[in-house]
Amino acid sequence: MKWSANAPQYGDVVRVKVKFYYHYGIFVDEQCVVQFGMPDNTGIAPEEIKVITTDIDTFRNGSAVEKAEFSISERVRKHSNEKAVKIALSRVGEDGYNILHNNCEHFVNECIFGESKSGFVDSVRAEIRNKIKKK
Repeated sequence: MKWSANAPQYGDVVRVKVKFYYHYGIFVDEQCVVQFGMPDNTGIAPEEIKVITTDIDTFRNGSAVEKAEFSISERVRKHSNEKAVKIALSRVGEDGYNILHNNCEHFVNECIFGESKSGFVDSVRAEIRNKIKKK
């Protein structure tokens, strides 16, 4: 998956940079981005973080919004934008946030591909494994 500054359209995966990580959501329109928590959940107990909708400016949180550009193989695997939005909206109010196992990137990948994955978490785990092997 690559990222562009192109304007998002209905059903696109969007993200914003927050500190050293990205926050992800599903774009419905300017008034509705479905996301698991807010861009910065600092100080919020994990059990209080829920799937919510906000407008694009709240999602943006002062950062530039990027939209996903899918490779050919990703386009073959992904749900239609209509189905992804339907899944995302059906999960509004859901809780169970866990930074390692159920975060905003996991949420978006479940809506788009039907699988809970986080490239960021996977890369951190791989980096830790490599450091342990070197010791």
